[in-house]
Amino acid sequence: MQKVYKLLLLAFGMLLASFSVQAQEKPDTSISSIDADLVNLFNPKNPVKLYKISSIKVTGNRFFDENLLISISTLNVGDEIKIPGSDNFSKAINKLWGQNYFSNVEIYVTKVTGTNIDVEIAVTERPRLANFTFSGSVKKGESEDLTGKMGLVKGRVVTEAMKRSATEAIKKFYFDKGFQNTAVKIEQRKDPNIENSVIVNFNVNKGYKVRISNINFVGNTLDEAKLKKQLKDTKEQSRLTLHPAVDSGGYPNKVPTYTYKQYIKENGYLFPSKTKRLLDPYVRLKFFTSAKFNEKKFEEDKEKVLEYYNSLGYRDAIIVGSVVYPNSKKDLNIDIKVNEGRKYYFGNITWRGNTKYPDSVLTAILGIKKGDTYNLESLNKKLGKGGGPEGGDISSIYQDDGYLFFRTDPVETAVYNDTIDYEIRMVEGPQATIKNIRISGNEKTKEYVIRREIRTIPGEKFSRTDLVRSQREIAQLNYFNQEKIGINPIPNQEDGTVDINYTVEEKSSDQLELSAGFGGNIGLTGTLGVTFNNFSIKNIFTKKAWDPLPMGDGQKLSFRVQSNGRAFRSYNFSFTEPWLGGKKRNSLTFSLYDTKYANAYNPATGTYTSTAANNSYIETTGAGVSIGKQLQWPDDYFSLSMGINFARYKLKNYYIDQVNLPGFNNGFSHNFSFKFALQRSSVDAPLFPRGGSSYLLSLAITPPYSLIEPSIIHDANPYKFVEYHKWRFNSEWYVPLTKPTGAERNKMLVLKVAAKFGFLGKFNPDLNISPFERFQLGDAGLSNQFALLGYDIISQRGYPVYETSDPKVNPDQSGARQYFTMFNKYVLELRYPLSLNPSSTIYALGFFEAANGYYSMKEYNPFRLRRSVGVGMRFFLPMFGLLGFDYGIGLDRITDGVKLKDASRFTFMLGVEPE
Repeated sequence: MQKVYKLLLLAFGMLLASFSVQAQEKPDTSISSIDADLVNLFNPKNPVKLYKISSIKVTGNRFFDENLLISISTLNVGDEIKIPGSDNFSKAINKLWGQNYFSNVEIYVTKVTGTNIDVEIAVTERPRLANFTFSGSVKKGESEDLTGKMGLVKGRVVTEAMKRSATEAIKKFYFDKGFQNTAVKIEQRKDPNIENSVIVNFNVNKGYKVRISNINFVGNTLDEAKLKKQLKDTKEQSRLTLHPAVDSGGYPNKVPTYTYKQYIKENGYLFPSKTKRLLDPYVRLKFFTSAKFNEKKFEEDKEKVLEYYNSLGYRDAIIVGSVVYPNSKKDLNIDIKVNEGRKYYFGNITWRGNTKYPDSVLTAILGIKKGDTYNLESLNKKLGKGGGPEGGDISSIYQDDGYLFFRTDPVETAVYNDTIDYEIRMVEGPQATIKNIRISGNEKTKEYVIRREIRTIPGEKFSRTDLVRSQREIAQLNYFNQEKIGINPIPNQEDGTVDINYTVEEKSSDQLELSAGFGGNIGLTGTLGVTFNNFSIKNIFTKKAWDPLPMGDGQKLSFRVQSNGRAFRSYNFSFTEPWLGGKKRNSLTFSLYDTKYANAYNPATGTYTSTAANNSYIETTGAGVSIGKQLQWPDDYFSLSMGINFARYKLKNYYIDQVNLPGFNNGFSHNFSFKFALQRSSVDAPLFPRGGSSYLLSLAITPPYSLIEPSIIHDANPYKFVEYHKWRFNSEWYVPLTKPTGAERNKMLVLKVAAKFGFLGKFNPDLNISPFERFQLGDAGLSNQFALLGYDIISQRGYPVYETSDPKVNPDQSGARQYFTMFNKYVLELRYPLSLNPSSTIYALGFFEAANGYYSMKEYNPFRLRRSVGVGMRFFLPMFGLLGFDYGIGLDRITDGVKLKDASRFTFMLGVEPE
């Protein structure tokens, strides 16, 4: 019977073969009995002899494949090993230890047959992670956030490196929240349900939250409050004290440097900044900023302080040092010592190398005069180095004329006292001609649809303005992610040409509106609407194009069917070709609609019945066609459109104007009108504009039937043929209030300013103004979908629909007996984007509105307005279009006995933003 001989080679390797093993845990090296032949085998006094491995087996492995472990060990059957003196076994142990999957690794020789040996690799696997938990001061919401940040995966081997990584993630998580002394204790226990598995508990003690108490500048002559303002992510906490020179524990703070006597002497009460400087040591309110300390952001903020100094002419300013230390309340004080140096000014600025424009023209464009405060950043911006799309700098006027290879090099020629002279050295280079235009990324949209919007044309001179305009026009299509539209000019100075590569990223711009319900006595309700904004009508009969729909030619096709049971139903269809003929920007739009609204409620039975719906209703059927043309004068932002529209109104026991036309409730009215609209729009983006403006002046006019045939006014239905002239003026401006840089460059605060006016007039003084085509003011919700008389819906958030010009009269109602013939509206809206992702464009807003309606020019007063304020949100989702809500407070609804909640309204929007 063969004896099984085992030898722990790790121990003998350390004692006899002098090799070492690097491991995270020291393996067990005890041996109870060793065969004399095997001891003699490794006796260093014996001569070295070659042995061949005849077999290798692995024991103790449960989750790992035996062949994999043998491969990792680098030991192979047939390998010849010198014994004694070989390091093959020590290398194998190191290889297996290096995997971090085992708590013990041993190698045995189990049999010696002549010069052949059998080898056994015995491993003890580390336990695996069954689960992990949190205890201590971890809140439920925090545990969910930590789970995603720690990177722990159940079933993975538990190693010391894994524990350290998880601990560091926990500490970093709380450090970013202001807890700088977080302690983590790891508790590990076996899982009784899973073999060789453990449950790891992280016992977390967050400690106290550290906030910044005071920030002190030392060595500064500039106003400390302005320096603190440059620290964008390092802010002091709120404070209210009568003793600013000491903190609550009696420890000294920096003594306020701006005294009350100085404040009075300088008439500081006339200046908000000086008042704030005086009160800052005593009262400091920080409602929307965090006072937690982040070392990385603090280092970035110190650079911003130096940039501010440089912008004021202190180009030699340095931060000598900064100290962060705890005060008596264990909050942080920060002292920043600066050396401002001398303040510098621009001296003489000369030009060299310019041939196209004289020195006087370049100096005027530069806008920097001798004696101006030195600001290198401003100089570079005026020269066009790293400027944005605004233009107006030296580089842009050259590049707009083809000088793509133009460059400037500002050189200091003299520095004397506090003055710096500059020489602007210029290389104009040749004018570049556009050679190739390449477009990529358009997977669905046809290339010619994009190419026709581009202002850069092969063979023409390069123009920077044309590049910027091309980017705007592509964004206006609304087929692409406007944040990912790329323009890359590739110049070739050898032949004086430039290739321009445009890159786009497709996004879904189609919209689906789908809803259904059952309203009891009302019946089946629902809406089905689809809008294809990038349709291809010419491929509608091509089978391959239906994948899923014929798309890519830039046309717009819209269908909408809506029903509100017996009370309402509507059918709408429209089609727009933006480039009629394909060569010029001439648009063609065609539309059809049929709508019926019925008084289906039967008061006798208290139900909605078909009989009642058939006895009282208004039905509107209409069609329209319009042609639009882009103008070249005064500039090509202008467009002119002309259209013909026809609508037929059928009334059956339905009152449309109970005040002026109490007997007009049956019969037909026909509305045949011509519409002219002149528009100028330079808005930079369709969903979230950040700049530009839009103006619209329109006139809708009918033939003057009553002047042609005066007897019409004496007919039983004087509005059989509707006559009017309707004027509209809309203007909107978008002004960016902030200009963030880096990753936040798109998160800018934008102010929208709008003014709107409408007037409906008549031709014959003996005939009342048409009851059709008027203006409804107030509300803005989905109830406005029932507008059947062609009137314009002018929303006002915070108010119901109203019918009087008196702002003191604000009835809570959803309709009116008559509508206005004139209106004014003014809007201030502050917008901030939360997401500009093409899959969901979201922004928040705050607004102030003032509007009112009037029935005649006599009572018109543009300053007698209803006012409202509020907040809201907008969501633009690819398949559903606009979703939005506003909470508005009607300021003029707040009167004696009226509570705030009774003067406010929620307004919902779906599909379109009301005026």
